[in-house]
Amino acid sequence: MNDAELVRAIEGNAAELLLAMGAAGGGHQRSDGGVSWTIGGSPIDYHNAVVACSVGEASANRVVAESLQELKNSGVPGSWHVGPSMRPLDLGDRLLAAGFRHGGAEPGMALRLTELREAEAAGLRVERIGVAELGVWADTLGRGFGEGPKEAEWVAQVYRRLGVADPWRHYLGYLDGEPVATATVFLAAGVAGVYFVMTVPEARRRGIGAALTSAVLREARDSGSQYAVLGSSPAGRSVYAGLGFRKYCAIDLYEWALPQQ
Repeated sequence: MNDAELVRAIEGNAAELLLAMGAAGGGHQRSDGGVSWTIGGSPIDYHNAVVACSVGEASANRVVAESLQELKNSGVPGSWHVGPSMRPLDLGDRLLAAGFRHGGAEPGMALRLTELREAEAAGLRVERIGVAELGVWADTLGRGFGEGPKEAEWVAQVYRRLGVADPWRHYLGYLDGEPVATATVFLAAGVAGVYFVMTVPEARRRGIGAALTSAVLREARDSGSQYAVLGSSPAGRSVYAGLGFRKYCAIDLYEWALPQQ
Protein backbone atom coordinates (compact mmCIF):
# COMPACT_ATOMS: atom_id res chain seq x y z
CA MET A 1 0.00 0.00 0.00
CA ASN A 2 1.13 3.55 -0.68
CA ASP A 3 0.60 6.35 1.82
CA ALA A 4 -2.81 7.36 0.45
CA GLU A 5 -4.04 3.76 0.56
CA LEU A 6 -2.85 3.41 4.14
CA VAL A 7 -4.75 6.54 5.17
CA ARG A 8 -7.90 5.11 3.58
CA ALA A 9 -7.30 1.82 5.42
CA ILE A 10 -6.85 3.60 8.76
CA GLU A 11 -10.16 5.40 8.31
CA GLY A 12 -11.93 2.41 6.80
CA ASN A 13 -10.97 -0.13 9.43
CA ALA A 14 -12.08 2.14 12.28
CA ALA A 15 -15.33 3.01 10.50
CA GLU A 16 -16.19 -0.64 9.91
CA LEU A 17 -15.45 -1.48 13.53
CA LEU A 18 -17.63 1.31 14.91
CA LEU A 19 -20.50 0.55 12.53
CA ALA A 20 -20.42 -3.17 13.35
CA MET A 21 -20.28 -2.59 17.10
CA GLY A 22 -23.02 0.04 16.92
CA ALA A 23 -25.31 -2.25 14.95
CA ALA A 24 -24.74 -5.09 17.43
CA GLY A 25 -25.56 -2.65 20.22
CA GLY A 26 -28.87 -1.74 18.60
CA GLY A 27 -27.89 1.60 17.13
CA HIS A 28 -29.57 3.40 14.26
CA GLN A 29 -27.44 3.07 11.14
CA ARG A 30 -27.17 5.53 8.28
CA SER A 31 -25.24 4.96 5.07
CA ASP A 32 -26.47 7.19 2.26
CA GLY A 33 -25.68 10.42 0.49
CA GLY A 34 -22.01 10.23 1.44
CA VAL A 35 -22.78 9.99 5.17
CA SER A 36 -22.35 7.00 7.51
CA TRP A 37 -23.12 6.83 11.21
CA THR A 38 -24.23 4.59 14.04
CA ILE A 39 -26.14 6.32 16.82
CA GLY A 40 -28.09 5.08 19.83
CA GLY A 41 -26.50 1.71 20.46
CA SER A 42 -24.06 2.73 23.20
CA PRO A 43 -23.94 4.81 26.39
CA ILE A 44 -20.44 5.96 25.32
CA ASP A 45 -20.02 9.05 23.12
CA TYR A 46 -17.08 7.56 21.18
CA HIS A 47 -19.27 4.71 19.90
CA ASN A 48 -22.28 6.80 18.83
CA ALA A 49 -20.29 8.00 15.88
CA VAL A 50 -20.43 9.71 12.54
CA VAL A 51 -17.65 7.91 10.69
CA ALA A 52 -17.97 9.22 7.12
CA CYS A 53 -19.13 12.44 5.52
CA SER A 54 -18.48 13.66 2.01
CA VAL A 55 -21.02 16.32 1.12
CA GLY A 56 -21.04 19.75 -0.44
CA GLU A 57 -20.88 22.96 1.55
CA ALA A 58 -24.57 23.62 0.99
CA SER A 59 -25.51 20.31 2.67
CA ALA A 60 -22.98 20.18 5.50
CA ASN A 61 -24.89 22.14 8.15
CA ARG A 62 -28.01 20.09 7.48
CA VAL A 63 -26.10 16.82 8.00
CA VAL A 64 -24.54 18.11 11.23
CA ALA A 65 -27.99 19.14 12.47
CA GLU A 66 -29.45 15.75 11.52
CA SER A 67 -26.74 13.92 13.48
CA LEU A 68 -27.35 16.13 16.49
CA GLN A 69 -31.09 15.53 16.32
CA GLU A 70 -30.49 11.77 16.12
CA LEU A 71 -28.37 11.96 19.29
CA LYS A 72 -31.06 13.94 21.09
CA ASN A 73 -33.80 11.57 19.92
CA SER A 74 -31.78 8.59 21.15
CA GLY A 75 -30.86 10.28 24.43
CA VAL A 76 -27.14 9.49 24.10
CA PRO A 77 -23.87 11.42 23.86
CA GLY A 78 -22.03 11.13 20.56
CA SER A 79 -19.14 12.09 18.35
CA TRP A 80 -17.86 12.81 14.86
CA HIS A 81 -14.61 11.10 13.85
CA VAL A 82 -13.28 13.58 11.29
CA GLY A 83 -10.54 12.08 9.13
CA PRO A 84 -8.76 13.32 6.02
CA SER A 85 -11.44 12.02 3.65
CA MET A 86 -14.27 14.03 5.18
CA ARG A 87 -15.74 17.00 3.34
CA PRO A 88 -16.21 19.88 3.42
CA LEU A 89 -12.84 20.82 4.87
CA ASP A 90 -14.37 23.18 7.44
CA LEU A 91 -16.47 20.46 9.10
CA GLY A 92 -14.69 21.09 12.40
CA ASP A 93 -15.79 24.72 12.50
CA ARG A 94 -19.34 23.73 11.64
CA LEU A 95 -19.42 21.13 14.42
CA LEU A 96 -18.13 23.64 16.98
CA ALA A 97 -20.77 26.11 15.90
CA ALA A 98 -23.45 23.44 16.36
CA GLY A 99 -22.42 22.74 19.96
CA PHE A 100 -19.87 19.96 19.64
CA ARG A 101 -16.50 20.34 21.39
CA HIS A 102 -13.12 19.31 20.06
CA GLY A 103 -12.02 16.29 22.06
CA GLY A 104 -8.52 16.05 20.61
CA ALA A 105 -6.97 14.17 17.73
CA GLU A 106 -5.91 10.53 17.48
CA PRO A 107 -2.79 9.87 15.41
CA GLY A 108 -3.68 7.38 12.69
CA MET A 109 -0.73 4.99 12.51
CA ALA A 110 0.20 2.09 10.25
CA LEU A 111 2.87 -0.59 9.97
CA ARG A 112 3.95 -3.04 7.29
CA LEU A 113 4.04 -6.23 9.34
CA THR A 114 7.27 -7.50 7.81
CA GLU A 115 8.85 -4.47 9.52
CA LEU A 116 7.42 -5.21 12.98
CA ARG A 117 10.00 -4.68 15.72
CA GLU A 118 9.15 -7.36 18.19
CA ALA A 119 9.00 -6.77 21.93
CA GLU A 120 8.87 -9.02 24.97
CA ALA A 121 8.01 -8.62 28.66
CA ALA A 122 9.32 -11.01 31.29
CA GLY A 123 6.68 -13.48 32.43
CA LEU A 124 3.95 -12.30 30.05
CA ARG A 125 1.70 -14.94 28.51
CA VAL A 126 -0.67 -13.89 25.71
CA GLU A 127 -3.78 -15.89 24.84
CA ARG A 128 -6.49 -15.43 22.25
CA ILE A 129 -9.77 -15.86 24.10
CA GLY A 130 -13.20 -17.28 23.40
CA VAL A 131 -16.67 -16.20 24.48
CA ALA A 132 -16.27 -17.81 27.90
CA GLU A 133 -13.36 -15.48 28.74
CA LEU A 134 -15.05 -12.23 27.66
CA GLY A 135 -16.16 -11.57 31.22
CA VAL A 136 -12.55 -11.67 32.45
CA TRP A 137 -11.52 -9.57 29.44
CA ALA A 138 -14.14 -6.94 30.34
CA ASP A 139 -13.19 -6.92 34.03
CA THR A 140 -9.56 -6.35 33.04
CA LEU A 141 -10.37 -3.66 30.47
CA GLY A 142 -12.56 -1.84 32.97
CA ARG A 143 -9.65 -1.40 35.37
CA GLY A 144 -7.93 1.18 33.20
CA PHE A 145 -9.52 1.92 29.82
CA GLY A 146 -11.71 4.81 28.71
CA GLU A 147 -14.82 5.18 30.85
CA GLY A 148 -13.96 2.19 33.01
CA PRO A 149 -16.45 -0.60 33.78
CA LYS A 150 -19.30 1.23 32.01
CA GLU A 151 -17.50 1.09 28.67
CA ALA A 152 -15.93 -2.32 29.23
CA GLU A 153 -19.24 -4.00 30.05
CA TRP A 154 -20.90 -2.54 26.94
CA VAL A 155 -18.01 -3.60 24.71
CA ALA A 156 -18.06 -7.16 26.06
CA GLN A 157 -21.84 -7.35 25.61
CA VAL A 158 -21.43 -6.32 21.97
CA TYR A 159 -18.63 -8.81 21.40
CA ARG A 160 -20.75 -11.63 22.77
CA ARG A 161 -23.24 -10.84 20.01
CA LEU A 162 -20.60 -10.45 17.30
CA GLY A 163 -18.69 -13.58 18.30
CA VAL A 164 -14.98 -14.23 18.59
CA ALA A 165 -14.21 -15.72 15.17
CA ASP A 166 -12.51 -13.71 12.41
CA PRO A 167 -12.72 -10.82 11.72
CA TRP A 168 -12.73 -10.44 15.53
CA ARG A 169 -9.78 -11.53 17.67
CA HIS A 170 -9.60 -10.78 21.38
CA TYR A 171 -6.60 -11.29 23.66
CA LEU A 172 -5.66 -11.35 27.33
CA GLY A 173 -2.18 -10.90 28.69
CA TYR A 174 -1.38 -12.82 31.89
CA LEU A 175 1.40 -12.15 34.38
CA ASP A 176 1.98 -14.77 37.05
CA GLY A 177 -1.38 -16.26 36.14
CA GLU A 178 -3.30 -13.01 36.61
CA PRO A 179 -4.95 -11.09 33.73
CA VAL A 180 -3.22 -7.73 33.39
CA ALA A 181 -3.71 -6.58 29.77
CA THR A 182 -6.17 -6.66 26.87
CA ALA A 183 -6.19 -6.19 23.10
CA THR A 184 -8.51 -6.68 20.14
CA VAL A 185 -7.62 -7.14 16.47
CA PHE A 186 -10.25 -6.42 13.80
CA LEU A 187 -9.59 -7.61 10.25
CA ALA A 188 -11.23 -5.22 7.77
CA ALA A 189 -10.41 -2.78 4.95
CA GLY A 190 -7.52 -5.05 3.97
CA VAL A 191 -5.61 -4.55 7.25
CA ALA A 192 -5.43 -5.68 10.87
CA GLY A 193 -6.78 -2.93 13.15
CA VAL A 194 -5.55 -2.88 16.75
CA TYR A 195 -7.96 -1.73 19.49
CA PHE A 196 -8.54 -1.80 23.26
CA VAL A 197 -4.86 -2.17 24.15
CA MET A 198 -4.73 -1.64 27.90
CA THR A 199 -2.50 -2.63 30.81
CA VAL A 200 -3.88 -2.40 34.34
CA PRO A 201 -2.34 0.53 36.24
CA GLU A 202 -0.35 -1.54 38.72
CA ALA A 203 1.44 -3.43 35.92
CA ARG A 204 2.38 -0.48 33.72
CA ARG A 205 5.88 0.70 32.77
CA ARG A 206 7.07 -2.88 32.36
CA GLY A 207 6.77 -3.14 28.59
CA ILE A 208 3.58 -5.21 28.72
CA GLY A 209 1.59 -3.10 26.26
CA ALA A 210 4.36 -3.26 23.67
CA ALA A 211 4.87 -7.00 24.18
CA LEU A 212 1.15 -7.75 23.95
CA THR A 213 0.76 -5.68 20.78
CA SER A 214 3.80 -7.36 19.27
CA ALA A 215 2.39 -10.81 20.03
CA VAL A 216 -1.04 -10.18 18.50
CA LEU A 217 0.55 -8.63 15.40
CA ARG A 218 2.84 -11.63 14.94
CA GLU A 219 -0.28 -13.77 14.83
CA ALA A 220 -1.92 -11.39 12.34
CA ARG A 221 1.20 -11.47 10.15
CA ASP A 222 1.49 -15.24 10.32
CA SER A 223 -2.16 -15.64 9.29
CA GLY A 224 -1.72 -13.48 6.19
CA SER A 225 -2.16 -9.83 7.14
CA GLN A 226 0.38 -7.51 5.53
CA TYR A 227 -0.42 -4.25 7.35
CA ALA A 228 -1.62 -3.16 10.79
CA VAL A 229 -3.33 0.13 11.67
CA LEU A 230 -4.42 1.85 14.86
CA GLY A 231 -5.53 5.12 16.37
CA SER A 232 -3.18 5.92 19.22
CA SER A 233 -3.67 7.78 22.46
CA PRO A 234 -1.02 10.43 23.12
CA ALA A 235 0.50 8.19 25.80
CA GLY A 236 0.68 5.18 23.50
CA ARG A 237 2.23 6.84 20.47
CA SER A 238 5.84 6.31 21.55
CA VAL A 239 5.11 2.66 22.38
CA TYR A 240 3.72 2.02 18.91
CA ALA A 241 6.52 3.98 17.26
CA GLY A 242 8.93 1.65 19.02
CA LEU A 243 7.25 -1.29 17.28
CA GLY A 244 7.68 0.40 13.89
CA PHE A 245 4.36 2.21 13.47
CA ARG A 246 4.38 5.57 11.68
CA LYS A 247 1.80 8.33 11.77
CA TYR A 248 -0.01 8.80 8.45
CA CYS A 249 -2.92 11.04 9.44
CA ALA A 250 -4.94 12.41 12.34
CA ILE A 251 -8.56 11.68 13.26
CA ASP A 252 -10.13 14.65 15.03
CA LEU A 253 -12.84 13.84 17.57
CA TYR A 254 -15.76 16.22 18.03
CA GLU A 255 -17.93 15.27 20.99
CA TRP A 256 -21.43 16.18 22.11
CA ALA A 257 -22.63 15.56 25.67
CA LEU A 258 -26.17 15.27 26.92
CA PRO A 259 -27.37 18.49 28.60
CA GLN A 260 -27.14 18.38 32.39
CA GLN A 261 -30.51 17.90 34.05
